[in-house]
Amino acid sequence: MKKKYKQMPPERHRPKPYLQTAGLPPGSLVRTGERKSENTRITLVGYSCSDYDEKEITLHDLPGPDSDPASVQWLHVEGLDDLEAIKTVGRKFSLHNLVLEDILNTDQRPKLEDYGAYVYAVVKVLTRTDRDGGHAAEQASLILGKGFVITFSERHTDIFRPVLERIASDAGRVRRMGADFLFYALLDVIVDDYFVVLEELSEKIEYAENELVSKPTSGTLTDIYSLKRRMLWLHKAVWPFREVVGSLERGETSLMSPETAVYLRDLYDHVIQVMDIADTQRDILSSMLDIYLSSASNRMNEIMKVLTIISTIFMPLSFIVGLYGMNLIIPETKIPWMYPVVWGVVVAVAGSMLYYFKKKKWW
Repeated sequence: MKKKYKQMPPERHRPKPYLQTAGLPPGSLVRTGERKSENTRITLVGYSCSDYDEKEITLHDLPGPDSDPASVQWLHVEGLDDLEAIKTVGRKFSLHNLVLEDILNTDQRPKLEDYGAYVYAVVKVLTRTDRDGGHAAEQASLILGKGFVITFSERHTDIFRPVLERIASDAGRVRRMGADFLFYALLDVIVDDYFVVLEELSEKIEYAENELVSKPTSGTLTDIYSLKRRMLWLHKAVWPFREVVGSLERGETSLMSPETAVYLRDLYDHVIQVMDIADTQRDILSSMLDIYLSSASNRMNEIMKVLTIISTIFMPLSFIVGLYGMNLIIPETKIPWMYPVVWGVVVAVAGSMLYYFKKKKWW
């Protein structure tokens, strides 16, 4: 039995961030966007080649940049509703107010900014929504400094869990590389999740395509529009991501080592591959929409053709029975066999017209 995918629910009312920040001076810290976390949780991960430590900390235990070149600090902040926590992190790591403003404004376009002592990147993370089986795009902010990485997410997310498990189990190269490699690894798992989302959307597109060919309904058109909208926001999330990875891969910042640049080239190829798949799926959805509209038009033409043929057949029949039913002397009164003759003429006219339409392949 084929699996029926749920349709996307109507778009909910979203807050208007620009109405909240209009007229404020640059660098004003105002939380914009949808509230997704009741509290802010801060996790500190410290590791080196021979050591590893992970713990949840408070603002009082918040460390500053570590000058030890052999160790790496990863500070992960989940939830952006506690402005004091964001300000404290900014003061500890000397982050510019414009960076903090962009972190709190979750409608940012993916971008990369170099502030000399650190690099700030904004990317879109694709998360699954349990209520409808769909996906949503959330903002993640990543900061790379000398010996440290800071990540900010709108709410608790497990997307970085694979990197954390590799660090804890000393798998791969993360423990033996610097903070720049950790920065690359975090971007890499985000791109890997794009592939997972694309596969799930591809399954839904394939189901809608089969339904379109076999028995399209009005629900099929709704599914196509929903999938097309999802591919649109996926394209909006991935297209600027290419510029972020491209800037890092070209070595526009001194915080990226030549060893990590090799992996960034591979990451850039993955982003291009995601873009190609997304563009292909968008083209398929556009063609599916055209096919649906064409098939609906063809069905309407078939219905009109049948109705036209029926009307054409009954036109001479209506003339005959109308003439026969005029207020005159009924032929049966003097000619008993006239009634069957009239019926014979009616059947002969209808049959000859049907034969003619069939021969011309009009029916």
